[in-house]
Amino acid sequence: MVETFTSRYHAAVNLLAHLSGTLINVATVLIGTTLGLLLGGRLPEKTQRTLLQTLSLVTLFIGMDMSGALNKVSGGHVPGVILALVALALGAVIGEGLGIEERLAALGDHLKRRFRGGGRFTEGFVAASLLFCIGPLTIVGGIQNGLTGDSSTYVLKSVLDGIAALALAGVYGVGVGFSAASVLLIQGGISLTAGGLAGVLLHGADPAILRNDPYVLLVTGAGGLIILGISWNLMLGGLSMDDKRVRVGSLLPALVLAPLALWLAKLIG
Repeated sequence: MVETFTSRYHAAVNLLAHLSGTLINVATVLIGTTLGLLLGGRLPEKTQRTLLQTLSLVTLFIGMDMSGALNKVSGGHVPGVILALVALALGAVIGEGLGIEERLAALGDHLKRRFRGGGRFTEGFVAASLLFCIGPLTIVGGIQNGLTGDSSTYVLKSVLDGIAALALAGVYGVGVGFSAASVLLIQGGISLTAGGLAGVLLHGADPAILRNDPYVLLVTGAGGLIILGISWNLMLGGLSMDDKRVRVGSLLPALVLAPLALWLAKLIG
């Protein structure tokens, strides 16, 4: 009986260690959203719009920095940017065929009705979920946290996401806070999966080595291009220009197709 209790205790502690960074990230998103809701109503509309544009500029920088990873990878004689282009194009076709953008919007609308959200709830939920869950910090941080229990990468990401949530919530409202569920699901899933495969993935090597893995670099670069689309959409956040928004949700399959494109390019030579 004592052994059973002890084993369960250690399993719970181990699970908490694997999810520590994710839980911190969820907390900062909720705190940032709360502060944004409290401050947003007290700020003039022009100030809110300027804050959103400021966030879009920072997001633009992050996207450009991530996109630069494409210059560090190639598949045989095929440059990384071409591989990313192929993955994004095919991803867009698949994403539109599956109606990913509409499904994300429908999920946001469902949450809006379920929790009686108002205003631009769905836009805030979708924009924040994509912004917080796409990028190298999500992938590398999850693997690092899952393999070693080190949450430092996710702590850094948590600070950035908390500030972004504050700015977004001031414009889009409470829907931004519900993106914490997306963070919990996606980042927690990566961390727990990495923890379960700890003995297979790196064989004791430093998880940071993944940052320079060509497959991770390609996913990072493709994700950077998608984040540039998010930045464009944020810049249009205060305008009625829905037809000019980038349908970033439909591009998400590219993050799965990018490694496949690199593998095929290397196979062909």
